[in-house]
Amino acid sequence: MSGRQTNAVLILIKPDGLKKSLTGNILTRLSETKLEIVAAKMVRVSKDLAEEHYTHLRDKPFFPELIKYLQGELHDRRKVMALIYWGPDAIAKCRDIAGKTNPEEAESTSIRGSYGRILTTGLYENVIHVSSDESEAQREIKLWFSPDEIIVDLYPIKEVVHKECKQKTWA
Repeated sequence: MSGRQTNAVLILIKPDGLKKSLTGNILTRLSETKLEIVAAKMVRVSKDLAEEHYTHLRDKPFFPELIKYLQGELHDRRKVMALIYWGPDAIAKCRDIAGKTNPEEAESTSIRGSYGRILTTGLYENVIHVSSDESEAQREIKLWFSPDEIIVDLYPIKEVVHKECKQKTWA
C-alpha cells in the first residue's frame, strides 16, 4: 500500500460548531462532496492533543488561546467531532466547501463564511478544521485516530502485542 495516495482528509467540527448546533448543517454541506466517511467520533481534547495538532503554530502569540479554543474552554463544550472523509480529491473538495480559514475572507456560501466569526482578540472561530494537504492529513489522521477506528486501510500498519495493557471494557 505504500506510495498510494490515500485521498483522505481530517475534519474537526470545533467546539463553537457544536455549541451552535451546527453539526447537521456542516455534515449536510460536506455530503455535497460525495465522499465517504470512514471514521467518526466525539473527542474530549487534551491539552497535549491540541498542542500537537497545532504544533506548526506554537510560536504564534495566539497559540495559548487557540489551544483553549480547541479544548472547548472558550465555549463550555469540551469536545470536538472528528471525522475522516475519503475519496477522490478529498482535501480539495472539503477545503472548498469549508472556505478560507479567515471567516471574513471566506465565501459567504462556505461553512466558515456562513458560521464563522473573528473574536476581538483576533482568534478565528471558524467552526471547522480541514487538513491543508496530503502530508498534514496523514499526520493529523494518525494523531486523532488509531488504525482500528478507521474502516479502510489508509496507511501501512503493524500489529503489536502489549503485555500488561490495561483497557476499559463494558461491565
